[in-house]
Amino acid sequence: MTLAPENGGTTRPSGFEGGGETSAEKLLAPVLSAFWDEDRSWTLDVYRRHEGYEGLRKALTMSPDEVIAYVKDSGLRGRGGAGFPTGMKWQFIPQGDGKPHYLVVNADESEPGTCKDIPLLFANPHSLIEGIVIACYAIRSSHAFIYLRGEVVPVLRRLHSAVREAYAAGYLGRNILGSGLNVELTVHAGAGAYICGEETALLDSLEGRRGQPRLRPPFPAVAGLYACPTVVNNVESIASVPSILKNGKEWFRSMGSEKSPGFTLYSLSGHVANPGQYEAPLGITLRQLLDISGGMRPGHRLKFWTPGGSSTPMFTEEHLDVPLDYEGVSAAGSMLGTKALQCFDETTCVVRAVTRWTEFYAHESCGKCTPCREGTYWMVQLLRDIEAGKGVMSDLDKLYDIADNVNGKSFCALGDGSASPIFSSLKYFREEYEQHITGRGCPFDPAKSTAWADRTEVTS
Repeated sequence: MTLAPENGGTTRPSGFEGGGETSAEKLLAPVLSAFWDEDRSWTLDVYRRHEGYEGLRKALTMSPDEVIAYVKDSGLRGRGGAGFPTGMKWQFIPQGDGKPHYLVVNADESEPGTCKDIPLLFANPHSLIEGIVIACYAIRSSHAFIYLRGEVVPVLRRLHSAVREAYAAGYLGRNILGSGLNVELTVHAGAGAYICGEETALLDSLEGRRGQPRLRPPFPAVAGLYACPTVVNNVESIASVPSILKNGKEWFRSMGSEKSPGFTLYSLSGHVANPGQYEAPLGITLRQLLDISGGMRPGHRLKFWTPGGSSTPMFTEEHLDVPLDYEGVSAAGSMLGTKALQCFDETTCVVRAVTRWTEFYAHESCGKCTPCREGTYWMVQLLRDIEAGKGVMSDLDKLYDIADNVNGKSFCALGDGSASPIFSSLKYFREEYEQHITGRGCPFDPAKSTAWADRTEVTS
C-alpha cells in the first residue's frame, strides 16, 4: 500500500483504478497498512473494528515462555536492519534475576531513505502499543519505553493520544484485561541525533546522557537500560507481533521465504512514479515493486538504487530481480537493512549522491572512535575535491583505502554504513569518478551535460 503523506491514508498506484485487484497488486500483503486509508485510522475504535487487541487476549491465555516460543517459531526477524530473530532476542533476557526488565522500542528513524516506522506510528499506533504489551508480558517487564525521533511532532502527539486511549480502555496500566499484568508505557522524544538509532547509544540518551555507543559486552539483554536486562526492538518488529498471535505462526510463515518469513514494509522513494510504503511478503523484487508502483518517472530509466537505505551497498539495473529478503540481498552483495528502496535515474551523479551521504555520516558521527571520526572527515574532503574536478587519479585508491580503514574498525555500525556507498559506487561506477577527474568537474553539470547525454540512452 502507498502512503499519502498529506492525510496518512493509502492510495492505489496509477494503473490500479477500478474495483478489481490486478495480478500485480496481489503481490502485496497489507497487514500493518491494511486500513491506513480509513478515516481516523489511528484511533482505538478503528483499530478494534479490525480485531485490534485480539492478539493480546490470545497471548494472555498462554504462559510468557509460550509466547516467546510462539514468536520464535514464527520466524519473525527484526525489521530495524539487522534481521536478528525477535523471539531469540526475547529469550536472551535472564529470568529470576530479581532485577526489573525493560522493553525499549527504537522509533528514532533517521537513516537517509528510511521512512516506514514514522508513517506506521502516524496511521496505526495501536498496533505498536498492543505489540508492546504482548512483548512485556513475554519478557516479564512492567515498564516499556518508546524512543521517538523528536522532530516528528505530529507523530508524537498522535502517539500520546493513542497511549491515553489505551490506558483509558485498560490495555495499559494495572491489571490489564483482568490478567494481573501491569505495564507502564513512557513515550520519550529524542533530540535529533542519528547515532541514537544505535541501540546502546539510544539507551544512554534515554538515561539522560550523551548518545554514544557502549562497549559490548555486556549486551543490553544483560545490562541495558539502568543496568538492567533490556530488549531493544524496532517499531515494525513489535507492531508485527499482534497479527502473528491473532492469525497464527503458520499464517505468518505462509508468506516470504523459509529463512525470511512474513510481510514487511518497503519504502519506495526517489525518481519513481509513485513513491510510498508498499507492504509485501519478503522476497518480492524491485522489478515487481516498480511494476506495481508505475515504474520510474516517465522518460527515464533506473541507474542505481539502495536496498536498505544509504548505509547499504548500492545496486544497479542488473539487480532488479534480486529477492528482497535477508538471504537474497546478502548473496547479491548488499544488505536488506530497513528496506528503504531509494531509486535514482540516469540524471543523477553518483559522485554527488555519495558525497552527500558521506557528509551526513561525518556530521552525525558521535566522535567517540578514531576510525569513524577521522575517516568520515577525510572521505568527505576527497569526495568534495573529486566532485569539484580538483581530484587526481590517486585519490580514488586513497578514498578506497580510507573507507577500508573505517569499515569494520569503528565502535558501531555507523562507520560501516559510511563506507558501504563508497565501496559499491567505486565498484559499479568507477568510470564516472574518473570522468570527474579527467573532465575537471561533474559531467552532469548543465554546462557539460550535453556530451554525457549523447552517450546515455533515455527510455521510458
